[in-house]
Amino acid sequence: MRLGLSLGYQTAWSTPADHLALAQEADRLGYSVVWAAEAYGSDAFTPLAWWGAQTERIRLGTGIVQLSART
Repeated sequence: MRLGLSLGYQTAWSTPADHLALAQEADRLGYSVVWAAEAYGSDAFTPLAWWGAQTERIRLGTGIVQLSART
């Protein structure tokens, strides 16, 4: 069985450091993937790049991306 962790998008009650710590812990525990999503004012690609630079082997994915909001 593979486990994944959905961190969703940045909210007022969570910090980027909170999400990084969760991604690192999921990596340490052998989770298969960490997912991020985005909404108005919250980007998915930036945190995924940051988590990828600070984890060893966990895979990364986007849950939701607003293509129409990108140039």
